[in-house]
Amino acid sequence: VDTVAEAIEARDWTYFPPLGRRSQGGGQAFDVAMWGSVPGGYRNTINANIVLILMIETLEGLKNADEIAKVPGVTAIFAASGDLGNFSGFQQGTPDYERAINIVHDAAVKAGVRLCGPLAWRDRPDFTCFQAGNEAAAIARGAAAELGSLANTQGKPEVGPFAAVSRR
Repeated sequence: VDTVAEAIEARDWTYFPPLGRRSQGGGQAFDVAMWGSVPGGYRNTINANIVLILMIETLEGLKNADEIAKVPGVTAIFAASGDLGNFSGFQQGTPDYERAINIVHDAAVKAGVRLCGPLAWRDRPDFTCFQAGNEAAAIARGAAAELGSLANTQGKPEVGPFAAVSRR
């Protein structure tokens, strides 16, 4: 999001009243057949169980980060590492880029919300939630870790659809 108005709109579409303006969906929020197993009832408890993470990825978002992070209902602010560089023109790792990330960091800390970023930043101070790869990548990493030195030991076929491409 770039502005407080966008943050409020995201909040309003996420939460039921009184915090937001989410619709009941034709009564689905009260449908016992759909949500009957939720302790306390879905509609009565969902606002307390929603996680709203807003992503800051532009210079305008940086300018408004402090106020965006303070919007009631915001759970976390995500420092959009790739797109922040894309939209700002700051190359990752440069002082200007790091200052931009620090703006998001400081806004989250001051507002008392969680600070999110890419998994590669898991060792950065105050980052507590992360974007990892997709499920297939996680499964592949898990399988490789479990296999250890046995991973990728199968030979490459010389013929057929899985043969190594020869460069001439």
